[in-house]
Amino acid sequence: MLDKYFPEGTVLYRDDVADWQEAVDVVTAPLVKLGRIRTSYVDAIKESIRKPGGTYIDLGQGIALAHSRPEAGVVATSLSVLKVGRPFLLADSPDHPISTMFCLAAQDSDSHLSLMQSLAAFLSDAGNQDRLGKVSNAEELKTILKEER
Repeated sequence: MLDKYFPEGTVLYRDDVADWQEAVDVVTAPLVKLGRIRTSYVDAIKESIRKPGGTYIDLGQGIALAHSRPEAGVVATSLSVLKVGRPFLLADSPDHPISTMFCLAAQDSDSHLSLMQSLAAFLSDAGNQDRLGKVSNAEELKTILKEER
């Protein structure tokens, strides 16, 4: 189940964020607070998005997967997610409106593969995508993650 990768307090909802940088700060903050990632990991995610082609983390359907290399500061494999009521523009690009941002932190290649498989299975389900699009609070989001198909 996907919800096993989300430590307590890592499923978040906000009406809006100022921009993609604030979205990254918000989605990573609980993982930093819990000691699952270091601030260097947050910096590496932002740097990756700033670079040309940084919008590659846009998975479509308003969903983005913020991540970087494990050596950038992953302490423990985990996920966090932020759903916003009003989409923000990834890398300030009008071609990349995002309303759901996951932060993937994988400690090594094995955990990365396992975590990505679980997340890909969840996100490839059209019903889950539709349900994500309709979320209006953190409790609804937690329910979707627990009841994944």
